[in-house]
Amino acid sequence: MRLIRKLYDWVLHWADTPYGSPALLLLAFSEAIFFPIPPDVLLIPLALDRPRKAFYYAALATFASASGAITGYLIGAELMQPVGYPILRFYGLMDKFEYVATQYRAYDAIAVGIAGLTPIPFKVFTIAAGACKLNIPRFLIAAFVSRGLRFFTISTLLFLFGERIKNFIDRYFNLLTIIFAALLVGGFIILKRLL
Repeated sequence: MRLIRKLYDWVLHWADTPYGSPALLLLAFSEAIFFPIPPDVLLIPLALDRPRKAFYYAALATFASASGAITGYLIGAELMQPVGYPILRFYGLMDKFEYVATQYRAYDAIAVGIAGLTPIPFKVFTIAAGACKLNIPRFLIAAFVSRGLRFFTISTLLFLFGERIKNFIDRYFNLLTIIFAALLVGGFIILKRLL
């Protein structure tokens, strides 16, 4: 836990430097593959400090996270034994991996869409998607939409309400995740019936 706390503080310190944007890009990309700290940790202080750039930061995080998702997928599809399993074991995420793989087999892209919103580390979902050989275009669309929804929602709330909403997000993050996931599933079901 000390290591995670040090990493958390290290990530947070980039918000007070001129390198906040590149750090957010690198963080969002690497979190989709192996890094333990989610991009929200840096996105929130950056958006609070520079509200006019909140949507720019959300776009950076979305693009980088979706790009990292491609790499995570490739690890799961082609390098599961030498790279994927060691990453998951290192973080103690094998049980979550098994659960996610089961959900992917049952729900395909809907599970990916929900994955991008949950507090479960995104790397579990990207690596599992490759290991389960999900349809790549559907996987990328669902990853991009769900991560974008997450980051743009946070940035919108911070832009509109500033510091007041930060504590609300911190306190009710899991509840907000469930609400967003329900909305996303509802959207997928409606689209499936219309198409």
